[in-house]
Amino acid sequence: MNTEVSADGVRLAVRVEGAENAPAIVFVHGWAQSSAAWLPQLTDESLRKYRLVAVDLRGHGASDVPADGYGDSQVWADELAAVLDFAAAPAIVVGWSYGGLVIADYLRAHGTARLSGIVLVGAITEIGRGRPGGSIGPAMAAALPAALSDDPDIAVPALVEFSRAQATKVVPGALGQAMLGASLSTPPFVRKALFKRDVGSEDVLAAIDVPTLIVHGTDDRVVNFSAAEYAAGKIPGAVTRWLSDVGHLPFAEVAPEFTGVLRQFADDVTA
Repeated sequence: MNTEVSADGVRLAVRVEGAENAPAIVFVHGWAQSSAAWLPQLTDESLRKYRLVAVDLRGHGASDVPADGYGDSQVWADELAAVLDFAAAPAIVVGWSYGGLVIADYLRAHGTARLSGIVLVGAITEIGRGRPGGSIGPAMAAALPAALSDDPDIAVPALVEFSRAQATKVVPGALGQAMLGASLSTPPFVRKALFKRDVGSEDVLAAIDVPTLIVHGTDDRVVNFSAAEYAAGKIPGAVTRWLSDVGHLPFAEVAPEFTGVLRQFADDVTA
């Protein structure tokens, strides 16, 4: 089911699947992507005992595209809060790539009271020069700054190559094309604005007091493996799952394995 949530006048598109009155799992996608990235999980029968909610972040997918606000941690925090309210918190929140930074924004402003668990997937938790929790890999470095350009002759080839470089294993063709389409349809000014931030999260990570799982592919060429190790070292009691020979898209590259790991975490948290 497709519906929407309003956050301070901004309309956020959400996909909802699974059991209506069950514990919720909220999915937060990455930079220049959409909720479609989570289709392998949203359509997995073994997860449908949960209420599955996947949001299109502001400026992405079918959500509104405001002219500003992309550099404001409070804006990201409050919009995720609105999604959690819709999902009937407390919820497990799953953040992939830039989605991990959005979760950190939320935690900075609202703490963990409405969360039952956190899953970071190939995620950054910081951004800015010299921020260890935001260390990028060679595929992301190669895509910049071309992927941020207003000129389609520059941006489109960069985004196509970036799409190819994200995975080390085969991604189903329809999903891979949908994800490339999401990148191409994210406005250039939004793609650019998300990189114009300087945010550290050491204190935020250290204050996390709910179960946290960190999942990261050992061959991730977009978010450096060291970013996951940094988060794991700061979050008290964090559990790690390193996926060998997997790139930046574990939920698509090894969907059954990733979904099984997520399901077990959710079962343990909600038991």
